[in-house]
Amino acid sequence: MSAKAQHYDVIRKPIITEKASMASENGAVVFEVAMGANKPQIKEAVEALFGVKVKAVNTVITKGKVKRFRGTVGTRNDVKKAYVTLVEGNTIDVTTGL
Repeated sequence: MSAKAQHYDVIRKPIITEKASMASENGAVVFEVAMGANKPQIKEAVEALFGVKVKAVNTVITKGKVKRFRGTVGTRNDVKKAYVTLVEGNTIDVTTGL
């Protein structure tokens, strides 16, 4: 498996929400990452894939909501998010694909 493929396994997709766009005003970008990914792996993957310098990585695990579907109770999957703060002068445009 190539190094680039491993980076894509760590970073699943960018998260584009109102809260994420507020964070982007402060130089942060939000990604959904693999549950087993740690902060050094996330930092390495973002720097390799986007060619930017990362200042800090904060992670959050969002627990899955309990939802009903056709009367049966189900649970959404837990999601791990990474708030990646970039060094000043670096930007990532998440609206364009890789």
